[in-house]
Amino acid sequence: MPVRDEAVPEQRQGRLLRPLVKWLAVAAIWAVIALGGLVAWYGATLPDVDLAAAPTRQPSIRVLAADGRELATVGEYYGQAVAVADLPPALPKAVIATEDRRFYDHFGFDLIGIGRALVANLRAGTVVQGGSTITQQAAKNLFLTPERSLKRKFQEVLLALWLEQKFSKDQILAIYLNRAYFGAGAYGVDAAARKFFDRPATKVTTYQAAMLAGLLKAPSRDNPISNPEAAQARTREVIARMIEVGYLTPADAKAALAQGEAASSIRRQPQIGRYFVDWVIAQIGQYAIAPDRDLLVRTTLDPSLQTLAEERVDKVLASGPAVESGVAQAAVVVLAPDGAVRAMVGGQDYWKSPFNRAASAYRQPGSAFKPIVYLAGLEAGLKPDSRFEDAPVRVAGWQPRNFTGRYRGNVTLTQAMAESINTVAVRVGEYAGAERIVDVARRLGVTADLRVTPSLSLGTSEISLVELTGAYASLANGGFGVWPYGIESIHDASGRALYVRSGSGLGRVLAPADAAAVTAMLVQAVKSGTGRAANFGRPIAGKTGTSQNFRDAWFVGFSADLVAGVWVGNDDDTPMKSVTGGGLPAQLWRGIMAAAHAKLPDRPLPSLTQPPAAAPQPVVEEPREARAGKAHEPSLWDRLMRVFGG
Repeated sequence: MPVRDEAVPEQRQGRLLRPLVKWLAVAAIWAVIALGGLVAWYGATLPDVDLAAAPTRQPSIRVLAADGRELATVGEYYGQAVAVADLPPALPKAVIATEDRRFYDHFGFDLIGIGRALVANLRAGTVVQGGSTITQQAAKNLFLTPERSLKRKFQEVLLALWLEQKFSKDQILAIYLNRAYFGAGAYGVDAAARKFFDRPATKVTTYQAAMLAGLLKAPSRDNPISNPEAAQARTREVIARMIEVGYLTPADAKAALAQGEAASSIRRQPQIGRYFVDWVIAQIGQYAIAPDRDLLVRTTLDPSLQTLAEERVDKVLASGPAVESGVAQAAVVVLAPDGAVRAMVGGQDYWKSPFNRAASAYRQPGSAFKPIVYLAGLEAGLKPDSRFEDAPVRVAGWQPRNFTGRYRGNVTLTQAMAESINTVAVRVGEYAGAERIVDVARRLGVTADLRVTPSLSLGTSEISLVELTGAYASLANGGFGVWPYGIESIHDASGRALYVRSGSGLGRVLAPADAAAVTAMLVQAVKSGTGRAANFGRPIAGKTGTSQNFRDAWFVGFSADLVAGVWVGNDDDTPMKSVTGGGLPAQLWRGIMAAAHAKLPDRPLPSLTQPPAAAPQPVVEEPREARAGKAHEPSLWDRLMRVFGG
């Protein structure tokens, strides 16, 4: 009987395994070569570490109100660089509990964390967890772009490994915290703490620390300025995770939540004056050129008055009369008599439409332009008691009519202004000449394109609200020219002054007697004329304006302390339903000005404290056709004396 060879199966098995081992070895070698090739390839295209780590960022502009309150930060906002040792312990713990629980245990690339995130995402059917470590995120923030690709991810891992060899864990965490984006333009944890809580990162509470940590996931969506409710909900999630990890006891967490939410530790100042901020920022280049420096811009805006104006605009536009009359938009400008802008509302809702109707919209002012026409008439020799016929008039084939359709016969300039009589304004314009009217407007700061036509006297040339209000400021201050302005000073981050407003404006542009005469006419307009709805029991003067077919309605007026202009209408030029300047605009003007003057003493109008004008002259009836469009220039001496107050 033959002997069975027991070694045969083993030899056969060995012959089968040897090729498998061989090919596995070959595959491993090629895998190593391929990995080495990837490392070499992607490593060769890594960014220059020294250049990438250098501090590079766009400068920011912080805009402050007159009282120092921050109105807005435009651009990237950075705080001070902080070390982990300088922060309250709750802050790094909150970040680690939320972003990378194994931060102090891994080598920059966490296989366990990736596996855990993969399982969680598969169970949820969507991405609910990320596998990137804090070190990887620090590498991405320092060196890489937001691009999503295999190449960038591989480079991120390589740079993370390099960071782990180069820096300690606390240094890596500090790099991450100082570079991360926290929302609302704030880069770095210190900037975020100052932005949201008005304190440095070294002084935040446990609740605030948890909120900052929660912002890292969705900074634009969940920051406490844009979405306070979402920020608070996310904070509660972070505190729950801190309990899970053992960084907080349930009792400490409960105390932190109670203290934080009860103390309203979120900085909740509403954003106001956004139209004004845009207007100011657009002018910075005219005063200071510092493209590589952070800027601090101090402005003239009064936050209380701005809030009041915005609230009144919202209230009026939401009212029944406005809705029924088809009024969709409004704009408001409030100036000091020297031209400083105290409030500016460019529309109903900045976030829906940032177009500034107070500064950038040019609309027909209608009769609100008449004070400029009457000033030209006074400079041509007329007086407040000069008389003209309120009767049908025709100029070069054009026949304007009064709003009421009625005619009053022989009236004074004061009566004509108060009742906003169109025929008399046209006659005054023809007497003075269109060129003189344009000259007066230019002296008052009007830069708009004024068409030299007979209808100029009725305000048919478009003008901006801020310019027309600035023109009225010259009447309010007794005849001195102003440019509406919003910037008081500009400094860089080191405190060096780049611009500080100085000087007293344009000097005298109106004779005191002329400024007083037109002011007295405008006093009558609010006492007994078309502007009665604006009267709130103080010494004030003002004028209504309504453009053709009720497309625009205005009221512009002043007290001794403030000059304000109001416009209402529609962006698409749709006519309103019988809305005049004496209606909604005058009511809105009165609501703002009455509240603004609530704590101010009564003061007489400055123009009316000037010496009285000369005695009125007799009736003047110009030869209409012969004088049409012809300017009557006074002598050089007369012009000099009117300008400089003789």
